[in-house]
Amino acid sequence: MTSTRPSDAERMDRHYRYQRFIYDLTRTHYLIGRKHLITDLKPNPGEAILEIGCGTAWNLIRIAERYPAANIYGVDVSNAMLDTARASIERKSLARRIQVAQADATAFSAADAIGIPQFDRVVFSYALSMIPGWQEALEIGAVHTAPGGSLHIVDFGQCGRLPGAFKTALFAFLNHYTVTPRPDLENVCRRVAATKGLTLSFSRMHRGYTDYAVLTRKI
Repeated sequence: MTSTRPSDAERMDRHYRYQRFIYDLTRTHYLIGRKHLITDLKPNPGEAILEIGCGTAWNLIRIAERYPAANIYGVDVSNAMLDTARASIERKSLARRIQVAQADATAFSAADAIGIPQFDRVVFSYALSMIPGWQEALEIGAVHTAPGGSLHIVDFGQCGRLPGAFKTALFAFLNHYTVTPRPDLENVCRRVAATKGLTLSFSRMHRGYTDYAVLTRKI
């Protein structure tokens, strides 16, 4: 019997069919920490950066502008979002420097999707809170991190030092958009780091609003 359950790609395409046109304008003020992540990447000239769950390419474009000698790649499960991403990349005349492809974050090979097996920097920016199989996605990200490279994660925290009413309102708002902050993100990062041969740095920023993690693989 064939399942009628929509795939993650179909679900995300439906969800963002129209939202993608205003996505960046409506997210700029509460996706805090993205600029910090971009500043922290510091790739060497010629190194490759992969964003998993790249969406509209907001991060990819800013990474390319900040690091003109880096090679930039992105994958996303939603073809609708990738249509917007490609249009944005073209408008910025960055098509030669940024390559995007469709892929499921929980089960993909960058060697197949992009032609590169590992990357010097791998990025999840407010993506793990949107991916049902986020732990599998995190493991995939670790596998795609090259020796001497690092995996960078920024996402919603648990708002531990913010008023309870603020957290309640924020989480209700996020739930409306099928976004689920991950209370066990640090523990899962520690497990993935231990099992995949990386070291972990984890911090809670902006009074707990933002979780920021860096998993580094030794050379």
